[in-house]
Amino acid sequence: MFDRLTTPVVHLLLAVAALIIFMMGFLVVADVLGRGFFNSPVKGTPELVSMSIVIVCFLLAGHAVQSGGMLKADVLVGAFGQRGQAFSELVSGLLGALFFGLIVWGGTAPAIAAFSAGEFEGEGALRVPAWPARFIVVIGAALVVAIYLAKAVRAVRALIHGEPRAS
Repeated sequence: MFDRLTTPVVHLLLAVAALIIFMMGFLVVADVLGRGFFNSPVKGTPELVSMSIVIVCFLLAGHAVQSGGMLKADVLVGAFGQRGQAFSELVSGLLGALFFGLIVWGGTAPAIAAFSAGEFEGEGALRVPAWPARFIVVIGAALVVAIYLAKAVRAVRALIHGEPRAS
């Protein structure tokens, strides 16, 4: 049930991240060509690329967790048996929720402050607002917390009911 709610959101964020990566590629090529042929780089490219990398990482985090793409030692977990795998999923779900929950907790106030103060990155010709990246970090981390908690709940059900796999 929970996956039916989060999967469209995760796929939308995946598409947005792909679009940003696609546009960032054009920006970098334009910057390199402008620098090489016209001795005039695209202004603000370092600021835009650095902000975009952070944004893309947190847009993709939900997909990485939901699809099972986060790092784990499958060789060790596979040796535990059915209940050991469910317990491993429970522990990883709780630890992942804790870690990303700390990001939400620590990032919310700075995101609000960045929006209120009009915080910008960069100097000179192009100043990039910092608040969109800060809010995407918080929102992406909150989505990951929800996905990790859902994984932990599935793992608890697998432990209690003896279901074959808590994935």
